[in-house]
Amino acid sequence: MRIGIVCYPTFGGSGVVATELGKALAQNGHEVHFITYEQPTRLDFFSPNLYFHKVDIRKYPLFQHPPYELALASRMVNVSKRVKLDILHVHYAIPHASAAFMASQILCSQDKRVPYVTTLHGTDITLVGKDESYEPVVTFSINQSDAVTTVSESLKSDTLNYFPITKEIDVIPNFIDLSRFKRQKKAHFKTAICPNGEKLLVHTSNFRKVKRIEDVVSIFEKVRQQIPTKLLLVGDGPEFNHIKALCHEVGVYDDVRFLGKLEAVEEVFSIADLYLMPSETESFGLAALEAMACEVPVISSNAGGIPELNLHGITGFLSEVGDVEDMAKNAIHVLNKERLPAFQTNALKRAQEFDISNIRPMYEQVYQRVLETECPLK
Repeated sequence: MRIGIVCYPTFGGSGVVATELGKALAQNGHEVHFITYEQPTRLDFFSPNLYFHKVDIRKYPLFQHPPYELALASRMVNVSKRVKLDILHVHYAIPHASAAFMASQILCSQDKRVPYVTTLHGTDITLVGKDESYEPVVTFSINQSDAVTTVSESLKSDTLNYFPITKEIDVIPNFIDLSRFKRQKKAHFKTAICPNGEKLLVHTSNFRKVKRIEDVVSIFEKVRQQIPTKLLLVGDGPEFNHIKALCHEVGVYDDVRFLGKLEAVEEVFSIADLYLMPSETESFGLAALEAMACEVPVISSNAGGIPELNLHGITGFLSEVGDVEDMAKNAIHVLNKERLPAFQTNALKRAQEFDISNIRPMYEQVYQRVLETECPLK
């Protein structure tokens, strides 16, 4: 198949999933064309089946903001015609689904059928999408999609609760490349950070309020009172400076390292003992899956799709959002040297269920189903 993938090219979860899926599809023999405004950050290797088409966003004095959606739709049309795409797969509803609808209509008017699949990832539904400024267009674009997928049962439920969706929704979970995300021998890194044999907690995110990084600091502070522990914070975002100040305020700053944005997060997970994800909401919890693939148990909230991944008492523990006392207690329980190996083994075993080789065929089946369905002009 010739597949066009539209996504945000950044470190965000939707962009990561879209790019890794495209790479896996290319390795399986499909011709994959990425259409976005910059080369995706994870599109980092050469393959004869992978192509990148940049969306040209031109500024005109008339426009206060460049009309990206129109430029994207035009690029989708041009690429579809030039390389004869069979299908478009758009990740994150806003504005990709509406741009795909526009592109499909233009192509239909020229007697060219290029159906589109929309994958919903989270905040495009739970936060931005249900804003009254966008909701009618989001609803329409989802319902006009030839197929719709979500990354968890929780997000499917949210979508059906927030929007009058008439389209059937397939749940296809996020996935992991186990050839990349695996525990590596990085003992020298661990010794440099934890010279006295301290346990190492890790959190990675885009440092937004929804990630509740204040809770990460609180959990760490409580665990540190019982067990010698260090904390690694990976990422950047609007809460970054506030969290640094908070670490100073509660007296833990000297035992915290801020690593900023890192591409090779698997190296960090390879030296971690425990991953913290106290988020207010997560559509799936991709970072937790990446940690688990590196044999790192997870202490998390029970929000959104996280319970579909992190098995309570097996791969880690779940607590109510904001219950840092319970999360700290569970962290101390897992870090016990007699119990930790079993949690590590279980985390890896669970992560193996989400290997890309298991998930990629689910998307291929959706593509095939759409292509085999007669679709009149919309």
